[in-house]
Amino acid sequence: MDKKIRIGIIGGAGYTGGELIRLLLVHPFASIAFVHSKSNAGNPLHHVHHDLLGSTDLLFSGEISNNIDLLFLCLGHGESTKFLKENTIDAGIKIIDLANDFRLNKDAIQGDRTFVYGLPEINQDKIAIAKNVANPGCFATAIQLGLLPMAKAGLLQEVYATGITGSTGAGQSLSATSHFSWRANNIQAYKTLTHQHVAEIHQSLHQLQHDEQPAVHFVPWRGDFTRGIFVSSTISTDQSLETIQALYKEFYQGHPFTIIADKPIALKQVVNTNKCVIYIEKEGNKIVVHSAIDNLLKGASGQAVQNMNILFGLDQTIGLNLKASAF
Repeated sequence: MDKKIRIGIIGGAGYTGGELIRLLLVHPFASIAFVHSKSNAGNPLHHVHHDLLGSTDLLFSGEISNNIDLLFLCLGHGESTKFLKENTIDAGIKIIDLANDFRLNKDAIQGDRTFVYGLPEINQDKIAIAKNVANPGCFATAIQLGLLPMAKAGLLQEVYATGITGSTGAGQSLSATSHFSWRANNIQAYKTLTHQHVAEIHQSLHQLQHDEQPAVHFVPWRGDFTRGIFVSSTISTDQSLETIQALYKEFYQGHPFTIIADKPIALKQVVNTNKCVIYIEKEGNKIVVHSAIDNLLKGASGQAVQNMNILFGLDQTIGLNLKASAF
């Protein structure tokens, strides 16, 4: 690539914004032009993201420049739509939105912009020619990657999924359930069967399994840890375990971040990486697909950089060869 991608970030003070900054600062083809935050304008990035002390002298900006190639929106859900209505972004600037505003087909067209759903494992070719990408949700990514090969084979009917996420999944603003004193030694189910990511999961499964839309019944949990998602999805099938494993390995061939394990998996294998690791078990006519990701990386900012790489014709792994915290 002859020149670096000039990047703007809106909402750079939150968890996903901070993670995105960390990735882009060491990306060989990225140059951060500005990080926008009204409440932090003029302050060094490391005043909010303390680990960036010594890594960058960039200041938060209160202004938005159109002298960029790509704009990341790291805003709260519903805020991206409002931002695009209130600000003029040049048509030539590509956008990757990390909120849920444009993920569903019914919301994908916003004025002159059309957003492609940014799950590379099923939409890589579409992303490569897109101008705007709607980055998938974190739980949605983990669940979908655990189910897509079954959907392509037409083997899904009903899915019962449970998943647990760390406290960073709740965002940086404090709430009653994100305080240390609440999270420590505690777990809780929440949004039982009503989680906002279920709609995008159904949409992707239907994209592959056209004859029907498999029902996904999902119970999410808040966990007593900082980051990561571990999902277990139970599915009925008469297919052998060996047949199912072969389906998964064939489906994810050529997708460098989704790995099929031959031994039971743990969350620490994926935390601080852009990987999704999958392990499949079978008992009787039931299989359980376990899938694990880092909610801030493959579930958010890492996948956003993966999509950026695809948008600009780069190898999708560039800047994302990260190290897990095994201990």
